[in-house]
Amino acid sequence: MAYLLGVDTGGTYTDAVLMDEAATRVIGKAKALTTRRDLAQGIGAAVDAALASAGVAADQVAMVSLSTTLATNALVEGQGGRVALIFIGFDDGDLDRGGLAEALAGDPVLRLAGGHDHAGIESAALDLAALEAEAARLGPDVMGFAVAARFATRNPAHERAARDLLRRVTGRPVTCSHELSANLNGPKRALTAVLNARLIGMIDRLVAACERHLAQIGITAPLMVVRGDGALISAAMVRERPIETILSGPAASIVGARWLTGESDALVSDIGGTTTDVALLKDGLPEIDPEGARVGGWRTMVEAVAMRTTGLGGDSEVHLLTTGLDGGLRLGPRRLIPVSLLAVDHGAMVHAALDRALATEVAGEFDGRFVVPMGGQTGGLSAREAALLARITDPMPLARPITSRLEVAAMDRLVARGLVMIAGVTPSDASHVLGRLADWDGAAAEKALRLLGRRRTGRGERFAADPALLAQGIVDQLTAQTVDCLLEAAFAEDPAFAGEPPEALARHLLTRRALGPHRGVIQATLCLGVPVIGLGASAPAYYGAVGDRLGTRMILPEHAGVANAIGAVVGQVSQRATGLVTSPAEGRFIAHLPEGNQLFPSRDAALDALEAALAHDATTRAHQAGALDPHLTTQREVREAEIEGRVMFIEARLTVTATGRPRVAHG
Repeated sequence: MAYLLGVDTGGTYTDAVLMDEAATRVIGKAKALTTRRDLAQGIGAAVDAALASAGVAADQVAMVSLSTTLATNALVEGQGGRVALIFIGFDDGDLDRGGLAEALAGDPVLRLAGGHDHAGIESAALDLAALEAEAARLGPDVMGFAVAARFATRNPAHERAARDLLRRVTGRPVTCSHELSANLNGPKRALTAVLNARLIGMIDRLVAACERHLAQIGITAPLMVVRGDGALISAAMVRERPIETILSGPAASIVGARWLTGESDALVSDIGGTTTDVALLKDGLPEIDPEGARVGGWRTMVEAVAMRTTGLGGDSEVHLLTTGLDGGLRLGPRRLIPVSLLAVDHGAMVHAALDRALATEVAGEFDGRFVVPMGGQTGGLSAREAALLARITDPMPLARPITSRLEVAAMDRLVARGLVMIAGVTPSDASHVLGRLADWDGAAAEKALRLLGRRRTGRGERFAADPALLAQGIVDQLTAQTVDCLLEAAFAEDPAFAGEPPEALARHLLTRRALGPHRGVIQATLCLGVPVIGLGASAPAYYGAVGDRLGTRMILPEHAGVANAIGAVVGQVSQRATGLVTSPAEGRFIAHLPEGNQLFPSRDAALDALEAALAHDATTRAHQAGALDPHLTTQREVREAEIEGRVMFIEARLTVTATGRPRVAHG
């Protein structure tokens, strides 16, 4: 008998699930810690344990499917490798649109003459000589390039020429904006290309790690990867377009939630180590976000499920708020390594540092915090950043490598580049103190919370004398912020509140009072009108209180902790090809074909030629993505206007979708 293997790599855990070939039941499952420095170790531990629990031999696995939240987590936390943007035909003002300058975060930008107009006609010649000189200079200091040219979706010639030159001169990966979206809005396309280039190294390491372990144990089945819209693509394709894996894990969790519960209308809330992802199931399916996936504050042009992703999870950073007399707590958006987890492998160092801090009466700024080197490409670091990184040779107390206040900002930059990670107090540590979790070093968690509780409020009093009280406060704060996440999603999806900012509605005083419910001169009650499906390994520990607060049924399915891995197995391959027909003048119709623009004398001839080209493109890509006998569907959106009694053609957009089940190969 053949079996299907689903793997999900998250920020904290890697999950593996074995299902029968028809994907009707779970045969075996396992979890292992994600090993950031060598992802193959965590993947291998989970896969091997799942095979052992199911009693399945490696040569019986017919397909492997992978989902991940690593790309989502990196964007939420503002992390990723250093890239260079080649910006063709744009002006400096375009850098400030769509959050592009903020997303670049100081990474180099090369503006070049070139680009096309709305009809695909060259506006200016591309300066390839300047590009070649700059490419040789930038190549050693970046991990990849993003290329965006003005109106490249109408004519991609300049992006392709730049891509070919960059690959020849530098050998680095190159992302072209027209390959990721057929839409206009150049700065937004450039943003998507920058984020894609930044993720290439991370996703390539993940896919390579998975393939390496599968080969070691004798699994020769095809490897698929979940895309942000829940569809599957081949591992080879995702290496070129890693941006499509943002919301991969969350999309897989929605597919898994539907499979696990059979619910057709519900809010799905998936809590991981780094993020909480919320989406609405309506008639059994999630909606596709028409504006493109939004993650970590970035609005991309990637087609993905309509989902709200918030930097809130079991490993979120705990912030003590010192404003006001009483102070307060806030969680996220950055993920930390829980102190209790760091102590599993580095117990002597962690306990020695915590004990030293507890032996003094004065609370230090970095007490209970540690820094862990992660490795990676170091090009583009300043002298101060490079010197600081050189001192972080092993996990150590955060205060040890920092020699001045100026190096605090340098440390933040190393964290943003993913070269180091910080360990500190998280909700996972609080759960160990409260006895809700017992997986890691609870004694280290108790010491770290005792240190954190010694910080002073605006009154000059300690935040908490008892670690258990602080731990309960952290868990209560997680409940409160999760309620906010779910309310935001609910208000955003309810048509009665269209046009109103869901963030403001979720935190409105009337909403807060009505959740009570409030009984006074005014009586107000508010609850969710649909159940919530709680997913994630820690959902049973946290989500009971969330359901009570929102007055709704909380569904915690049996396999909630591995829902992403289940969703990775039961998806389908789907590839879309989109193109335009425009009319620069009466009787002239341009089909913007994948291989270049072509002029036709009639609208229908241009549409037919474009549809044939897109059908071939979608079918080819579906086969490359691993589909077997894909089925084609075509959607035409024709824009016309009536002027003085005559119908005038404006433009038409065609989308051809090829869908099919992935090939299942026996080793």
